[in-house]
Amino acid sequence: MTMTIDMHSHIIPKGLADALRARTKPPMMKREADGKEYMNSLLNSHAAMTEGFDSVEKRLEEMDKNGVTHAVLSNQMQDISSLPLEDSVPLCRAYNDAISAACVKYPDRLTAFAAIPVGSVEAATAEFERAMSLPGIIGCIIPGDAFLSAKRAEKFAPLLEAADRRRAVILAHYGRLPNDPEAPQPDLSDNRRLRIGTLDMQARISSSMMTFCLTDFIKKYPNVTMMTHNLGGNIPFEVERMDHRAMVDDPGQTLPSKRFREGHFICDCNSLGPRSIEMAVGVYGADKIVFGSDGTHFGMDWTQKAINEARISDAEKDLIRGGNAARAIARVTSRFAVAAQ
Repeated sequence: MTMTIDMHSHIIPKGLADALRARTKPPMMKREADGKEYMNSLLNSHAAMTEGFDSVEKRLEEMDKNGVTHAVLSNQMQDISSLPLEDSVPLCRAYNDAISAACVKYPDRLTAFAAIPVGSVEAATAEFERAMSLPGIIGCIIPGDAFLSAKRAEKFAPLLEAADRRRAVILAHYGRLPNDPEAPQPDLSDNRRLRIGTLDMQARISSSMMTFCLTDFIKKYPNVTMMTHNLGGNIPFEVERMDHRAMVDDPGQTLPSKRFREGHFICDCNSLGPRSIEMAVGVYGADKIVFGSDGTHFGMDWTQKAINEARISDAEKDLIRGGNAARAIARVTSRFAVAAQ
């Protein structure tokens, strides 16, 4: 039976929790809705966590219950990457050191994405290089807003160049950049959670996918495996509309559907269902989709059932559960090299 590799597994390791508990005050951040300074209640609450909260051992137990062989862990508290550098750098280092130690302790079960301070490209690149020297680290997680357009992505060229040298995996995860006046501002006056957690999230992921596949940006970094989540946003459901517009606006151009099919990326199927997976396989190909759970028992169970119920071949299900992820990891490390052949 093909192994199941969870490429989207958020966690707060003890080392990061300890670093937060040691703080005398929570960092200051800006609220997107009004720009005012406020004390980040999420960080403040996690700073008071008891030891063992969200432990690696608990995660392994949940993986065993849900038939997940291996997980690529990533930072659940992504806000720390967008804090001022005096806060972000030490917290990202604490996370990276702690998560690497977990990978050393359970080398057959875990690898990880590094957390990096994105308030400065220089600081982000420096911490990425340091983290990539740690055992178990295969790449990093970056706020997806960095890739909403090719112009925005160019600002992270030094980091992408370092990732290309390392043949790393970069997870572009829904999230905002610090001090970003050009970030989209959704109207959140009603249905806030649904507008943020579905409409806004999927739209921003879709924009990142357009950068990856419909511009030449990523061609400059052929050794990087770009990854996004939630089946690449709304692309599987909107690509026919894109083709329609392309035929009307510029009949001679390569159709977007062909460019997505030929794109160099992977995306997980976290939180989407069997019909969505079928559509994504039809648009991207099964070779570009990986297992993702968000790092919860509910998410692992949901994704296993969604893949089981998808009307795709057993071979395609095996690729999604583990084959594609094994190849991506093997490009960075020898782990799973046999399975990736």
